[in-house]
Amino acid sequence: MRIVLVGPPGAGKGTQAVRLAEKLGIPHISTGDLFRANISRQTELGKLAKSYMDAGNLVPDEVTIAMAKDRMEQPDAEKGFLLDGFPRNVSQAEALDQLLRDEEMTLDAVLDLEVPEDEVVKRIAGRRVCREDSSHVFHVDYSKPKQEGVCDVCGGELYQRDDDSEDTVRKRLEVYHTQTEPIIDYYKAQELVVTISSLGPVDEITQRALEALKREKAGK
Repeated sequence: MRIVLVGPPGAGKGTQAVRLAEKLGIPHISTGDLFRANISRQTELGKLAKSYMDAGNLVPDEVTIAMAKDRMEQPDAEKGFLLDGFPRNVSQAEALDQLLRDEEMTLDAVLDLEVPEDEVVKRIAGRRVCREDSSHVFHVDYSKPKQEGVCDVCGGELYQRDDDSEDTVRKRLEVYHTQTEPIIDYYKAQELVVTISSLGPVDEITQRALEALKREKAGK
């Protein structure tokens, strides 16, 4: 299957992308991973992207699209892929459509993870990260440390990252609504959108998504 995963910040896209890709036997293609891989390998696209990033500018769509195209042409993506973080706007969605047409391929589904805005703010603003090891993450409501402000694993100080503050989260949501959300209507016009709730236990959300994708595929 060829799937695009969309949803607001805090919807759990990263977690579900990894799980769904593994269950479906297709590669998870994340924009962040693409950038890191190209920059670390010092590819021409990586050098170009880094030059924009070092100057504090956004990487142009055509560079992101070229990276995605290169990744989708790898042998492990022959049977499909799951795109996470791309396309990020309608112009990228149009470019993806053209890319797929050129390769005589089509998308099977656009999976939209739906979550109330207040829940997004609660999920992200409640995160606390260990200063000693950022992989140790807790939450003031959902995953409390045994001792407030102290990491259970190494005893490091827990803190709220600047980009996890409520004001920053709401600004990120505004960007999502303005730039990314319009691609849902774009894909609805192609009858590709499958919307599921991203509330509940992680396993339940994964199962919900798999069942929705299965129904979508069977209906075609």
